[in-house]
Amino acid sequence: MKSIKFLAFVLSFVSLASCGNNGGKNEEGTNKDSTAVIADTFKYQVDQFADIRVLRYKIPGFENLTLKQKELLYNLSQAALAGKDIIWDQNYKFNLTVRKTLEAIVTSYKGDKNTEDWKKFMLYVKRVWYSNGIHHHYSTDKMFPECSKEYMAELVKNSDAASLPVNKDEKIDAFIQRITPIIFDPTVAPKRVNLDTKTDLVASSATNFYEGVNEKEVSAFYKAMVKADDKTPVSYGLNSKLMKENGKLVEKAWKVGGMYSAALEKVVYWLEKASAIAENEQQKKALDLLVEFYKTGDLKKFDEYSIAWVHDTASAIDVVNGYIEVYGDPLGRKGSFESTVSVKDMEASKRIAAIGGQAQWFEDNSPIAAEHKKKSVKGISAKVITVVQEAGDAAPTTPIGINLPNSNWIRQQYGSKSVNLGNIVYAYEKAKSPSLINEFYINEDMNKRVKEQGALAGALHTDMHEVIGHASGQINAGVGDPSATLKNYNNALEEGRADLVALYYILDQKLVDIGVMPSLETGKAEYDNYITNGLLVQMARLKLGDNIEESHMRNRQMIAKWAFEHGQKENVVEKKKSPEGKTYFVINDYDKLRKLFGELLKEVQRVKSEGDYTAGKNLIENYGVKVDEELHKEVLDRYNKVGIAPYAGFIQPKLIPVMDGDKITDVKVEYPYDFVEQMLWFGKEHALLPTVN
Repeated sequence: MKSIKFLAFVLSFVSLASCGNNGGKNEEGTNKDSTAVIADTFKYQVDQFADIRVLRYKIPGFENLTLKQKELLYNLSQAALAGKDIIWDQNYKFNLTVRKTLEAIVTSYKGDKNTEDWKKFMLYVKRVWYSNGIHHHYSTDKMFPECSKEYMAELVKNSDAASLPVNKDEKIDAFIQRITPIIFDPTVAPKRVNLDTKTDLVASSATNFYEGVNEKEVSAFYKAMVKADDKTPVSYGLNSKLMKENGKLVEKAWKVGGMYSAALEKVVYWLEKASAIAENEQQKKALDLLVEFYKTGDLKKFDEYSIAWVHDTASAIDVVNGYIEVYGDPLGRKGSFESTVSVKDMEASKRIAAIGGQAQWFEDNSPIAAEHKKKSVKGISAKVITVVQEAGDAAPTTPIGINLPNSNWIRQQYGSKSVNLGNIVYAYEKAKSPSLINEFYINEDMNKRVKEQGALAGALHTDMHEVIGHASGQINAGVGDPSATLKNYNNALEEGRADLVALYYILDQKLVDIGVMPSLETGKAEYDNYITNGLLVQMARLKLGDNIEESHMRNRQMIAKWAFEHGQKENVVEKKKSPEGKTYFVINDYDKLRKLFGELLKEVQRVKSEGDYTAGKNLIENYGVKVDEELHKEVLDRYNKVGIAPYAGFIQPKLIPVMDGDKITDVKVEYPYDFVEQMLWFGKEHALLPTVN
């Protein structure tokens, strides 16, 4: 099954911050428990550059945890940070070389750091840090410095040579000649993940999951591994790089003793320390199986770990650690390293648990075809978590909801775990601004409703997307893994399917009856937000002239555009112009729009269940990819006038153990506010992988 983590919907109008800096103070704020209001002195936004806002999040209630819980969270956080370098190398083969070069310049350059060129250089450095590499974190296009090649060469020459990733006996001039095209040449690695089907998806993608191979070879290699009668297939290729050696295809496994061993040895070290103080036997079993997977590279062990992890519903503390999401692979097979360490928010979990408890009702009443429904929805556990640490593919950009595991057969036989990242969502909410709502809503009722109901509507959408959406429906017997049958369209289709489930039910009286929603006005607020974002606001993330390639954006436009076009005869959603010539979308009939969402859900589920590649391709290509250039230009102009960067991510809290000899007596939390300082600290303390030539 497609990776099912719902990435942060930071373009949601309820999650956009005004600009500002905290002036260099490291405020702690105050809190009493997991639902307490954090003091206003805590600054949630601390930086803005390019198209990025840098935020912070709190860990409410941490000081009230037991020492054992704090120590367990510390060990799991260290395991997360130990794997940080892996995502950099996975994103592009020479990312670590570039990063270590930039860090060496930042820390040791002897020249003037007050020039315009230095400011341009630092802008590039921060963009690279934020994206875990030289490609934009969302568009995956290569990013370029605004300073010149000559200035970059000057920076290198006037920095500490011992700090630079120079090869043995390599002269500085030769090093500059080697790294310059990696950074500046637009023909070198122009796109990290290319989803344009007119090209060879593997050969045209710079991601470091493949080397010296093409799309046809990769597809044939993994197809040969699959057994038609295998009812419990492993996720072939999830934890390896596929490349050619002496003309033969070989996999380089990411394991201790294999590729990424230096980092994974540390990951294992901290996971073993965590296992030694696990909360219970089920949690210990899951951690031990994860360690065994990292040591052996055996994907069957990863499945055993995933099953054990799903069964661990009693623990307050939890962790996602592994090769999880497959967005970074144009073929949707290779997993990017990520980790999210958390503790359960007991009070807030009541809402999401109420939804999970009705999973069978939602399945039975879904508008999808009867043959595509699960007769018995198994093992759904749902909770709200307080994030303590994120790393790898989960930072600085973060999910706001997670539903795992991704293996389709495990989900069908054993169920899944769904979480809402409560303190992350709260931080977005605290950093919000009403200015974009005013800019993109001409209808007064819609404007007011989104401002008043938008936060809850967004949270409920995430809950329904994760808990019900990804857990619903089933694949027909003999169809196989959707990532193989639907290929590069599977990611967008799976996210679209989960979104449609959420949209269909968020205007259902059932949510009011079970006490998670005050009225259907909340559902209408989500419809307002979704249509306006899908047809207008998310274009702010694109460069003028670009079409949509990122899977979540494709899914959102596909849904909104399909519903708009199929409801035109009855004017369900109306495109309007203000006297000033600004474009708006106004929903005239919410019930009819819900019916349209149900019709599209039925079709998307059919495509998934039957593995209908042609129909899936047509949905995404016809509705999710192409952008109206004139409308796009208008959106960019309007958005830029508001002055809010369209993307947001987080500085991570810092857990500091208080020691008495070799014994931990307490763990304290600091909330760093300087993005540059944290990135340099990560590069110093958690840089475990070598660079490559």
